[in-house]
Amino acid sequence: MTLTDHYPLLDNIEFPSDLRQLETSQLTTLSDELRSFLISSVSKSGGHLSAGLGTIELTVALHYIFDTPTDKLVWDVGHQAYPHKILTGRKNRIASIRKKGGIAPFISRSESEYDAFGVGHSSTSISAALGMAIAAAKNNEKKRTVAIIGDGGLTGGMAFEALNHAGALDANLLVILNDNDMSISPNVGALKNYLARILSGKLYTTVKQGSKKVLSTMPSVWELARRTEEHVKGMVIPGTLFEEMGFNYIGPIDGHDLPTLVKTLSNLKDLQGPQFLHVVTQKGKGYSPAEADPVGYHGVATFDPSQDNLPLKTSSAPSYTDVFGQWLCDIAKQDERVVGITPAMREGSGMVAFEQQHPDRYFDVGIAEQHAVTLAAGMACEGLKPVVAIYSTFLQRAYDQLIHDVALQKLPVLFAIDRAGLVGPDGPTHAGSYDLTYLRCIPNMLIMAPADENECRQMLNTGIHYNGPAAVRYPRGKGPGVTVNCGDETIEIGRAKLVREGKGIALLAFGSMLTPAIKTAEKLNASLINMRFIKPLDEALIKQIAAEHHMIFTIEENTVSGGAGSAVNEFVHQHGLNVDVFNLGLPDLNLEHGTREELLQQAKLDEKGILRSVEQYLLMHGESHLPHSYSS
Repeated sequence: MTLTDHYPLLDNIEFPSDLRQLETSQLTTLSDELRSFLISSVSKSGGHLSAGLGTIELTVALHYIFDTPTDKLVWDVGHQAYPHKILTGRKNRIASIRKKGGIAPFISRSESEYDAFGVGHSSTSISAALGMAIAAAKNNEKKRTVAIIGDGGLTGGMAFEALNHAGALDANLLVILNDNDMSISPNVGALKNYLARILSGKLYTTVKQGSKKVLSTMPSVWELARRTEEHVKGMVIPGTLFEEMGFNYIGPIDGHDLPTLVKTLSNLKDLQGPQFLHVVTQKGKGYSPAEADPVGYHGVATFDPSQDNLPLKTSSAPSYTDVFGQWLCDIAKQDERVVGITPAMREGSGMVAFEQQHPDRYFDVGIAEQHAVTLAAGMACEGLKPVVAIYSTFLQRAYDQLIHDVALQKLPVLFAIDRAGLVGPDGPTHAGSYDLTYLRCIPNMLIMAPADENECRQMLNTGIHYNGPAAVRYPRGKGPGVTVNCGDETIEIGRAKLVREGKGIALLAFGSMLTPAIKTAEKLNASLINMRFIKPLDEALIKQIAAEHHMIFTIEENTVSGGAGSAVNEFVHQHGLNVDVFNLGLPDLNLEHGTREELLQQAKLDEKGILRSVEQYLLMHGESHLPHSYSS
C-alpha cells in the first residue's frame, strides 16, 4: 500500500457511530486510511504494530455491524486492538500510547466505555464475554457479546474451558478466532467465503433447525442426516471440534475481505446461541516489511516507515535476558538432561539460540503456563533438569501448579523469572510486582535475586544444581554493566554479601536495588548488604547487623506487602532482635505505564528516592545529625 498523511474519511470519524454513517462501499477506503494512520502513528511512538495491521478490516466490520458500546467487544490480550482504540475516541491520543500519562498499552475499562473488559494476559476473552452474555440474558437485554481471540490465545487452556462451558449454554455469544498463522490460497478462498455466507444465512439456519425438529421424530433418518451434515462440513470446514463443543461453526473466511466480513457478521448478529466465526488474517497486512517480519514488527521502537527494515540494534552490554539465554545454551552443552520450557515467549525470554542449538530439548507449550509448570514437574520426576523461562507476571497464572505439582513434591525445577519488578511501557498487567511475595511463602523454595549480570549467571548455576525447586528473578533490560564470567561458579546458598561497612544504619538491598542504594549508603555512612537470597535469608548476618546497628532499611523491587522486607521483619520479631526495621519497595497500588526509570522514580526506588525515604524516616525518629544529601 502507499503510505499517506491524507485521511479524508478517518478525519471525520471520532466514534463508531460516525463509522456507521458510511456506505458499505466506503469501508475499504476507510480501512486503507486506518492502516496508513496506524503505521504513521506507531512509527513515531513505538508500540505493537503487526497484530493491529492484521485486524484493520475486522475491526472496521465489527464496529460497523455491532452497536458498540452497547454491544460488547471483548478483545483478547490487546496487541490487536490499536485500530479499535483509534476508532473509539482515542485517535488524537494514539501517539501517547505506552507513555507516562498517555493511553494504556492494552484494553482498559477505566479508559473508555468501548473497552468492555481489561486485558493484558491472554486467553481470557471467551470467559469474560460469556459472563457478559449470561448477564445480558438475565437482565433481558438484547445486547450482543463478541469475543475476539487470536490463534495464539486459543492455545491457552482457559480458552477451551470457556468454550466447553459456553457450548453447553444457550447464551448469545459470538467467538471470533483471528487466525493469523495460516493463509487461504486464492482458489480455495472464494469457495470458503461463499460457504460462510450460506452457512451463516437465515435460510440455512431455519432449514437446519426445522430439519432437526422433523427428523428427530425419525431416529434412523435423523442419524443419517446428522452424519451427512458432519461429513460434508468436515470435508470443507475444519470446524468439527467447535461443532462438537456446541457452537455453530462458520469459516474460515478471509479477514481482509470486507464485503464478506460485513455480510457474515450481519448474518451472525441475528443468530441465537453460541456462534464461532473463524477469520484468517495476515500479521502486518498492507505493510510489506511487517508482512515479511511479523515477529520483528510485533513490538517496535520508533522507526522510519519509508525504510524496508527496522533500525539495527547497536551492540552494547547484554541484558539479563541475554545472560540467561547464553547460560542456558552453555549448561545444555554440559548436561544432556537440561531442557528448556517456555509458554510462547521464545524471543522475550532469550531462548532463540537454545532452540536452534537444541531443538529436541526446547519446548514451547503455547500460552499455557499451568501446563508448562506441570510438564516440567513430570520431566523432573524422570531425571531431567527442566528450566522454565517465564515472566514474573505470567508465573502468577500457574501458582497452583507451582505449589502442588513442584514444591510439594520437592522437584528440581529451575524457574528463570524475567521481567521481575517494574516493566515500563507495558504497564501494570505485565509488572512483576508480586513474585517475591507469592514465592517465599511456599515451602521448599530457593529464591534468589541477582544484583548484577555476573551474579545472575552464578545464581542460575546454583539453581540448576539445587535438589529442589529454585527461582532466579531478574528485572527487564540491562544491569549495572558488570562483566559476566561465563564459567560454572555458584554461590553458597543463603549467604549474603557485605558490600560496605558503616555505622548505625544498615541497608539490606535485594537484587536490582543494590546499585541505586550505593549512594545512600555512602552519604549516610551506612552499611550496605547485598542480600542475594530471599529464601533462605542469611540469618547469621542479620543477627550480626542487628547487634551492631540500631536501624535497618530493606529495599526491594517488589511490593512491600509480604515481600523480602517482610521476611526480615518476621525474623527480627521471632528472635527478639533489638533493632528497628523499615521496608522500602513498591507501593500498594498499580503503577501505570511509563518508562521503567519513570516508574522507579514514582515508586521512590531510584537513587534519589531511596535516599530521601531513608532521610525522612530518620528525621521522623529523631536522627538529627544527618550527613549532607541531595537537594530537592
